[in-house]
Amino acid sequence: MEHSNPLLRHSDSPCKFITIGEIMLRLTPPNYEKIRASTGFEASYGGSEANIALSLANLGVDSTFFSVVPNNSLGKSAVRMLRSNDVHCTPMILSTPEETPTHRLGTYYLETGYGIRSSKVTYDRKHSAITEYDFSQVDLDALLEGFDWLHLSGITPALSPSCAQLVLDCLKVARNKGMTISFDGNFRSALWSWEEARDFCTQCLPYVDVLLGIEPYHLWRDEKDHSKGDWKDGVPLHPSYEEQDMIFQAFVARYPNLKCIARHVRYAHSGSENSLKAFMWLDGHTFESRLFTFTILDRVGGGDAFASGLIYAMMHHYSPMDTLNFAVASSAIKHTIHGDGNITDDVDTIRNLMNMNYDIKR
Repeated sequence: MEHSNPLLRHSDSPCKFITIGEIMLRLTPPNYEKIRASTGFEASYGGSEANIALSLANLGVDSTFFSVVPNNSLGKSAVRMLRSNDVHCTPMILSTPEETPTHRLGTYYLETGYGIRSSKVTYDRKHSAITEYDFSQVDLDALLEGFDWLHLSGITPALSPSCAQLVLDCLKVARNKGMTISFDGNFRSALWSWEEARDFCTQCLPYVDVLLGIEPYHLWRDEKDHSKGDWKDGVPLHPSYEEQDMIFQAFVARYPNLKCIARHVRYAHSGSENSLKAFMWLDGHTFESRLFTFTILDRVGGGDAFASGLIYAMMHHYSPMDTLNFAVASSAIKHTIHGDGNITDDVDTIRNLMNMNYDIKR
């Protein structure tokens, strides 16, 4: 199972992980109700980067989360939730009304799907504390000092120009420090356009070691092809091995700094049953995972659980196939847990699923 991992500088000591992004209040009608018919909401907290920090901390990784939340009961409650899951929150900024005028925590509403009805998310995060904070006040060199791994996503830069600049600045500082950098494209059409996401991610890719979530669009803009009206945006949602290998090779040819690329592929049989598998490029080879089929309790955070599973396995020098299958198994288990985060704290639970002797093909 052991695999030498050239991504980690300090392989003899535990890896210290940090991620940066927004944590939000999540409001969900109970019992699969529609929002328009519900008289109450279940409250929890989530957000892509926070989910990954929480999942890794539950698996025993030294995990830190940096964000800005309002200095009120909601902001403090979000921080308390993370700390209760062993996430370090020392760098967190609790902003004042003077620093972030609207002084609010971002919120999203989840209408959970069932059967043939799919889930639906409604954002209410405009002018949240993190979008209004002046990050020029933050010493990023000090913030990232002592960490080995930085994770960022394409969600944070979509929130505001200041958040986009924060992401680019963090990438440059982390690269200068020799940290391992992972980046999840995480396209959200409710936050920005396809073209805006692609153009921004193009700026990020030269700094990235581990690239996640490339579907359903290419994360670069080719000026030559654009001048001819040809945009490279044809990543299939359900690729064959050959198609995915070709896409990975194209990324690596353009960005030789990439050490690993991974994506998961979802097959939605209904709102209540899905299958997952994944592809990964590592050490010059493309790998394809097993197919996992499962019933869904809560789908939100499934992609983050895949990312955290992949990062955990790489930190612990799993073989390429074990790394990929562990990541998909992590995502499958998350679908059985209420809330955004994968709170599985027993690695053997994931490994047992990863090693189960069956595959369900559709």
